Amino acid sequence: MSDPITVDVDVRYRDLDTMNHVNNAVYASYFEEARVAYVEEVFDVDLENLNFVIAHLEIDFGRPLTIEDDPIVTAEVTDLGDSSATMAYDLRVDGDSVATGESTVVFVDPETKRPGPIPSAIRERIVAHEGSEPEE
Repeated sequence: MSDPITVDVDVRYRDLDTMNHVNNAVYASYFEEARVAYVEEVFDVDLENLNFVIAHLEIDFGRPLTIEDDPIVTAEVTDLGDSSATMAYDLRVDGDSVATGESTVVFVDPETKRPGPIPSAIRERIVAHEGSEPEE
């Protein structure tokens, strides 16, 4: 099994709420940065040529993030279905987990706009990266 894809995240002033914490909605954007890095590194396709939507997103918050923090986010595929993949995220500061999340992406047939099978080349790359077929 390969290590999860890891990205450094910059906490920007605009990410902060009135309490000088990162706003809860911004965490989804941080997870998106890790998801995009995963797609670029593992799927090895241009995002413009990829058709999937987020069908589910959940976030569990630990402690607040501040502008002084230097977070990293990891992403990995934990479940692989016929047309969907579940991704897990871990947002960490100084080695400590401060938030975790999970999203389900559903691949869409560009013609029918309905769920379609994960392209076999992408499925093979996910399996190769994760070391085995993630549980369905």
